[in-house]
Amino acid sequence: MNQFPKPNGWATPRLGRNLTIGMLDAIGRDIVTGRYDATPFPTEAELTAQHGVSRSVTREAVKMLTAKGLVSARPRQGTIVEPSANWNMFDPDVLRWLLERRASPELLRHFNQLRVAIEPEAAALAAEFHDEADLDAIAAGLERMREAEQGRDDALAADIAFHVAIMAASHNPFYRQFRDVVATALQTSIRFTNKIKGHTANIADHARVYEAISAGDADGARRAMRHLIGEVLELIAKSDAAPAGLAPA
Repeated sequence: MNQFPKPNGWATPRLGRNLTIGMLDAIGRDIVTGRYDATPFPTEAELTAQHGVSRSVTREAVKMLTAKGLVSARPRQGTIVEPSANWNMFDPDVLRWLLERRASPELLRHFNQLRVAIEPEAAALAAEFHDEADLDAIAAGLERMREAEQGRDDALAADIAFHVAIMAASHNPFYRQFRDVVATALQTSIRFTNKIKGHTANIADHARVYEAISAGDADGARRAMRHLIGEVLELIAKSDAAPAGLAPA
């Protein structure tokens, strides 16, 4: 099959077993990292040839990118890349690509400002509506964080597990929808703040959140979570750290 020429420095991405998802990931990352800022978005035929897939796979991948707000079809223009203001920032894939592109203090500050509006209230709801399974999941995340301090678990995965368990314990379907967004962005946010502090998360602060939830103290859980995220925002505000090296390994 003849290959359309590719811009210098851009290699054909390796697609995974699921060709549609692999193509989605490759093109989505290209869009968010600016590959098409000064270059027209390829036609269906060009994408098909560049990625070595069928037209049906290409159409499905472009349809998924359209649903994420990254591209749209225009009469007599074909498919174009939408301005970043139109991207669905709550889509975990879009957020992941953004963080891979530029995990800047500004982007992380914006994300943690969103967390302040969501997670304290989720913690308060968890204090009111949790069941034993919820408490077990939150406690397991906290215990994993303690184990990680001793080098017996992954600190990043443990911290994320703690926060995601609280979102689930809210028993509110709208808060639960943020679990994937929170988990995706925390991968970079936690790595960033740990780099500033030189150590992992404050276990005592997380324990206070758990204790308030376990005691059914909604106000206490809200305050403890707000304090925890507030410390993150303070670290970001004080940081002069560059984004280099913050992309997920």
